[in-house]
Amino acid sequence: MSEPPSCISEEALHGYVDQQLDPERRAAVEQYLQCHPAEAVRVADYRAHREGLRAAFAPFADAPLPPSLNLARLVEARLRPRRMAWRMAAAVLLGVGIGTSGSWWLASRDASGAALDTLVDEAAVSYATFVPNAERPVQFSAADPQQLAKWVGSRLNRKLIPPDLSAAGYELLGGRVVATGHGAAALFIYKDGRGVPLAVFARPTDAADTATIAEVDVGATDGCAWIEHGIGYTVTGAESYARLLELSKHIRAQARAQG
Repeated sequence: MSEPPSCISEEALHGYVDQQLDPERRAAVEQYLQCHPAEAVRVADYRAHREGLRAAFAPFADAPLPPSLNLARLVEARLRPRRMAWRMAAAVLLGVGIGTSGSWWLASRDASGAALDTLVDEAAVSYATFVPNAERPVQFSAADPQQLAKWVGSRLNRKLIPPDLSAAGYELLGGRVVATGHGAAALFIYKDGRGVPLAVFARPTDAADTATIAEVDVGATDGCAWIEHGIGYTVTGAESYARLLELSKHIRAQARAQG
């Protein structure tokens, strides 16, 4: 019998839980778990959480994808020109003549507005791709939030702790790292007591250090987007804009408290 491996990566353990490993790698993980009871208990917790996620999303697994969440339609909707309040204000300022300081303001708002547009486009694609995925909506479950934060932070090269929305009635299911045209981003998925999902998309951005919360259309779904400490956030879910704004302010307050 071969010697058991002395170390197994966290990614391999999650691959084992999700039944994504080849037979040889799976056997190595099983051998490792036999020699490390504490790790075996942790993996059992992951597996139980995975089954809980599958059970929570089971009612939606065989249902047809609603037209409003069709990926092609979401992308098409996001690529249409959108009139934003700051652009209208910019047009007024240009019409009356604003001088050097106003030109600086316009350039700053244009950069942050374009950054939010791009951020929301990426959030729409991630929401349509992963949130309706009843089989595997998250890459890392919320069973170990510290490990989730560590994984996300290592990929984004920024400290980013999953927002705690339990006081607002939302339970963290887990998260994943997604690729975008501007680098890695984090996608945290929650659900409320009705089983309604909520997604928080976050990605570092160089456009601005801070931009105020704005109402946006994430495909056919309402959302909020803003930039805080150089990280762009988008909150998306089947909630009213007033509710999403409330949740966004809660998330922003936590980000500010973390520094």
